Amino acid sequence: MNDQHSIDDARLIVLLHAYLAARYRWQSRADWHDVVIGLPTPGLDLHYPHAPSYGLLSAWNPHSTQRAATENRRADKALDAELAATGLPYIPAFASAADRSWREPSWIVFGMPLTDFDGLARRYGQLGTLWWARERAVRLRMDARRPDGLEGDCDVDWLR
Repeated sequence: MNDQHSIDDARLIVLLHAYLAARYRWQSRADWHDVVIGLPTPGLDLHYPHAPSYGLLSAWNPHSTQRAATENRRADKALDAELAATGLPYIPAFASAADRSWREPSWIVFGMPLTDFDGLARRYGQLGTLWWARERAVRLRMDARRPDGLEGDCDVDWLR
């Protein structure tokens, strides 16, 4: 697994912009609905009226380093099992580039305390995740140090 500390500022900024430009979606029955960084998710709030918060994460491509699909599927199954073991509700989601040049199956878990969510994301090597409280704007959480001189990241939480 790659060490997130080895990501230089230039690559980190490229990844940040990719995460901010990505499309995030959640599934309800056969329909997919958008999650947009910087905006609330009224559809989730309506569908899940008792959820106090939401966290979107994946087990694919730790630290945004491409790896084999078989490894990604194995990690996704492990994450699915770990989420099931929490007893918290969760649903399928995905993240993709706007041009669909990459796509990662993901999960949205409801009501997981933020420290637990960040720990789970870190165990799966996820550099960028989404977390937000009910009726609040979606936040991008970057498990890295904010690059020096970076501006325009008001919807981003830097964790290191």
